[in-house]
Amino acid sequence: MNHKQRSAYASICVANMACNVTEDDLTALFPSSGKVPSANIVKEGHSGRSKKFGFVKMPSDSEADKAMKALNGKRLKDQPVEVSRAKLPANRSRRGPGYRRLRRFLANSR
Repeated sequence: MNHKQRSAYASICVANMACNVTEDDLTALFPSSGKVPSANIVKEGHSGRSKKFGFVKMPSDSEADKAMKALNGKRLKDQPVEVSRAKLPANRSRRGPGYRRLRRFLANSR
C-alpha cells in the first residue's frame, strides 16, 4: 500500500477498552458506522497483553465522524469506551533510559 492510499483513511482511537477485547470485537463495534478496512489493538511488546486502546481506520472523514458520535461511551465487553480522532504521536526526546546507559558506558570506556 503506498503513502497516498494510507492517507485516504481517517484514523480513530478507541481507548478505555477491557483487556480481553480482540480485534474482531473492535471491528464488530463499527458495522453500522461504515466499512472498517483495519482495526488494531496496541499490545505490550514483551507480554503481548493489551494496552487497552486501539486504532480503527475508516474510509472517509464523514464515516469517522459518524462513528465517533455513535460509539463514544458505548459499552464493549462491559466497559464504556472512549472514541476520538487519532492524533499523531508527540515528538519524544531521544534522551530516555537507553541514552543514559549509553552515555555511562561511553564515559566508562575512556
